[in-house]
Amino acid sequence: MAVGRSLVKFENLHELKRLCHWGPIIALGVITICSTMAMIDAVLWYWPLETPGGGVNFIMLINWTVMILYNYFNAMFVGPGYVPFGWKPEKSQDCVYLQYCKVCQSYKAPRSHHCRKCNRCVMKMDHHCPWINNCCGYQNHAYFTLFLLLAPLGCIHASFIFVMTMYTQLYNRISFGWSSVRIDMSAAKRDPLPIIPFGLSAFAASLFALGLALGTTIAVGMLFIIQMKVILRNKTSIESWIEEKVGIDSMAKDRIQYYHTGEIFIFPYDMGSKWKNIKQVFTWSGIPEGNGLEWPVKEGCHQYSLTVEQLKQKSDKRLRSVRYQAVEDYSGACCPMTKGVKTFFTTPCTEEPRIALSKGDLILATRGLKHWMYGERILDSTTDGETRVRGWFPRNCVEKCQYDSELDQPVDGEKKNR
Repeated sequence: MAVGRSLVKFENLHELKRLCHWGPIIALGVITICSTMAMIDAVLWYWPLETPGGGVNFIMLINWTVMILYNYFNAMFVGPGYVPFGWKPEKSQDCVYLQYCKVCQSYKAPRSHHCRKCNRCVMKMDHHCPWINNCCGYQNHAYFTLFLLLAPLGCIHASFIFVMTMYTQLYNRISFGWSSVRIDMSAAKRDPLPIIPFGLSAFAASLFALGLALGTTIAVGMLFIIQMKVILRNKTSIESWIEEKVGIDSMAKDRIQYYHTGEIFIFPYDMGSKWKNIKQVFTWSGIPEGNGLEWPVKEGCHQYSLTVEQLKQKSDKRLRSVRYQAVEDYSGACCPMTKGVKTFFTTPCTEEPRIALSKGDLILATRGLKHWMYGERILDSTTDGETRVRGWFPRNCVEKCQYDSELDQPVDGEKKNR
């Protein structure tokens, strides 16, 4: 479906720097290895072009590669779309329903979030993906999801070629003894002989490519399933997380259950039909519906139903946050060697940053794990205007401050009546 938008525009050529990142380098490397080895194995040793079906198989391999790269590069270079600098709603009174971004000097439109990696407010942000070194959002959600679909399908085809190549080439070369198995790699067993014999290096390369293809099929296939689950409900990954905190998931530490408010939250963007929800992302033109700033909503809801809930959750988070003071220095390392074995091996598996701490720093913690905590460094009066510093830090580097008993509560949130 997602076709029609140009791949790389002139004004987007500066985006080529996104290729200089470990994510695209690994992703393109895997695509190149699997595609190249599949074509080589098919043409030389399994399904030559002169055989019936060989040409069709080769065209299919090329087709998978082209479609995968087309959607991959579109997801990377078209980008998610950003809230314009200085944006604010047409009605000034609606500003009270929105959060203000100091970095972008604009209000955050409904469904938008600020990405610390891109340093912009992203329209309908789903997540920041390191594999495309860009955010997945309003404009590129369809391209990204199609890439997640096509990559496993192409890898399944490539895996079939690898398995059949090794099977057909080794079938007549394996001999079994009483206590050993021999593989004769000295000569090809096909008539006519291939231009290049299937030797040990070809076997090793095919086996390595098979491992990459199978791993990609499983990992990327799981990501595709996750994406389709949220698309069928016309949500993003972030919105699913927000909704769980509201009380839809009884296992979540939600705001409504915490305070026993009796509120009922209705997700405003679910169109009531999976097909209608899908059409919000996938279109034949490749251009998603809407403008990325305003959205069709369910009856009984309004444009700011979700943003109002976000404001309530942020207010609640500030109320339940706990003040800590650093009792020892922390460099901000992802896996600190000097903070204990448990801290080293339980580092949060996330791209969220770490906070470098100096002894005496004050931190407002909002959530925590057994050996790690997440919070925001409290800036003193001399640092007015500086960007907020948030991230993870080891729990054993800080101690809880003694202060007003009304706010004296654990970071994990013990239930209380309000």
